[in-house]
Amino acid sequence: MPLIANSDLPTFDRLRQEGQEILPERRAKSQDIRELHIGLLNMMPDAALQATERQFLRMVGACNRIAQFHVHPFTFPEIPRDETAREHIDKYYRSFEDLKVEGLDALILSGANPVQPDITKEPFWQPLEEVVKWAKDNVCSVMCSCLATHAIVQQLWGIERYPLATKRWGVYSNRLTLEPHPLTSNINTRFDAPHSHVYEVNSEQFRQAGLKVLAESEESDLHLGVSPDGFRFVFFQGHPEYDAISLLKEYRREVVRFIQGTRKDYPPYPEGYFGNEAKSILTAFEKEIGTQSDSQANNEAKLDLFPENKLTQFVDNTWSDTGKAIVNNWLGLVYQVADRDRSKVFMDKVDPDDPLNLNKMPPSSNSHL
Repeated sequence: MPLIANSDLPTFDRLRQEGQEILPERRAKSQDIRELHIGLLNMMPDAALQATERQFLRMVGACNRIAQFHVHPFTFPEIPRDETAREHIDKYYRSFEDLKVEGLDALILSGANPVQPDITKEPFWQPLEEVVKWAKDNVCSVMCSCLATHAIVQQLWGIERYPLATKRWGVYSNRLTLEPHPLTSNINTRFDAPHSHVYEVNSEQFRQAGLKVLAESEESDLHLGVSPDGFRFVFFQGHPEYDAISLLKEYRREVVRFIQGTRKDYPPYPEGYFGNEAKSILTAFEKEIGTQSDSQANNEAKLDLFPENKLTQFVDNTWSDTGKAIVNNWLGLVYQVADRDRSKVFMDKVDPDDPLNLNKMPPSSNSHL
């Protein structure tokens, strides 16, 4: 069944306006269909807080109608917020303490903007350790995005991220590995995925630690991997949840930084994202705004000139179908092995060390091989 509007979160109305089916909770309660309860830990900064919740709810809501999906967003009070973001969180988000009592079938961990070179110094590090410690014993499967992947593989397997010479930023072509896995069943063997990170872990680090690599790229290395058991932790280094314009908005923020003088160089284009039409528009804009030497008033006026509306028609989303397919496969697997009782991790007779029976799955069972 569709996504359930289990709160007054404005994202539900936004997705409904986009044409996505959202079922009111009163109707959901009248149907004899199994529920899946999914936690969404949103660690993104204020500017991206609501966009991130929309992106992940949109992916969950696009899944096959195997269950009623109840998504419960929460975050950490340790993350600095402005007043508007705090009001949104106080009104619409859950507390982790309440979710621990009620239980979750699955958990999504968003990325976060890196602030500290040492990830253990980030404000989310210690509360995230608490969440992961609880999730290991109480949640069927945890899906991690970008910086959450970096944090979890360091916490649980000692894999340390490393800084890149330049930001990994753009849309990159990925291929499935020959590692058979139901998460990648019936998806294209080659697909695009957006990345945006200044630190990285790579496929070789995963393999040396015993983790499985399911998709990788010659240009951007690791994209998708899983924990050694094959399911308890799912790791994206990229951002399959991104909207078509997510990188455009990110590029605009970098241009704004240049105009305001907090960035010295004019930002390069995200790789593989802007086509020739978009580049022509951006080249003209760069010539028009000139340098940073203008007065503050003139520089502030330049911010309104950025041609975001023109550019929107020239950027394409070439990754969402694959991302949604993987999330669909993931929640289908959660449905198969999670117990109806949220206080229990698995159905009876499920092996916690091999919940998907991957050790018994022949290589031919994966259709892309």
